[in-house]
Amino acid sequence: MTVLASRTLDVRISAGINEASPRLSEDGMVRGLEAVRMLLAESAVFAPTSTVLVATSAVRDAQNGPDFRARVKAATGQTIRILTGAEEADLIGRGLTCDPALAGLQDFYVFDLGGGSLECLAFRGRRVQQAVSLQLGCVRLTEKFVSDRGAPFAVDLFPRIAAYCAQAMASAGFAFDLPPGAVAVGTGGTITTVRTIVAAQHGVALEASAPDVALETLHRQLLEIGGLPLAARRQVAGLPPARADVFPTALATLIAVAERGRFSAFRHSLYNLRFGLAREALGG
Repeated sequence: MTVLASRTLDVRISAGINEASPRLSEDGMVRGLEAVRMLLAESAVFAPTSTVLVATSAVRDAQNGPDFRARVKAATGQTIRILTGAEEADLIGRGLTCDPALAGLQDFYVFDLGGGSLECLAFRGRRVQQAVSLQLGCVRLTEKFVSDRGAPFAVDLFPRIAAYCAQAMASAGFAFDLPPGAVAVGTGGTITTVRTIVAAQHGVALEASAPDVALETLHRQLLEIGGLPLAARRQVAGLPPARADVFPTALATLIAVAERGRFSAFRHSLYNLRFGLAREALGG
């Protein structure tokens, strides 16, 4: 597949998803609908033969998720497909196998961290052996653990988040049982942001930077960037201001995964859910 255009909008539709009875806020639904309209308008210039709209954890878990789906249908004529956790994980895996840079990998893990969930997959012989979707998204965990987003990330938060992530993975039965040396692939906005920050520090574009993100880099960014108040975090080169409040929690989550799996690094890939959806739409 060849990418003709790509665009990501941070709209935080998952705000409030950690509540006991999660609901999408009115502001979140308005932002989400506007984002859908913008992306449809931008893609229209390519005259696509078909268009696929999907929703993941935030809409899937919200009590009023069907209301948002109906609102998008009324405004655009497009139907949103709400993916199950299993479908989301499977499509991420299908997308990853499209990445030519990963063509040589046979046994590997994949971790895709979003706002509402963390998808965990294990491939053996390039086939999915395990796939689970966990409610460990960075927006969800920030709402659960961080009481003051404007303050520096408190030092006692990391062990609490790490213990929570370990328990969730253990309860889901996700086993780190691939042969020693199996690569951990990271996808999603957080790992992309980590790499973008490193690239900015070296004065190069993301594409020109090394794809391997060391555990040491995650620890350093949590210490240095997480130690800043929110206003200062929003000024960090390569860190989208809209992600600044949840970024420390996202780093802590990736570190927790790496330490549980005994990984020294994540190999970054941009081939995630959207590539799996494209592959499915193309009959691949």
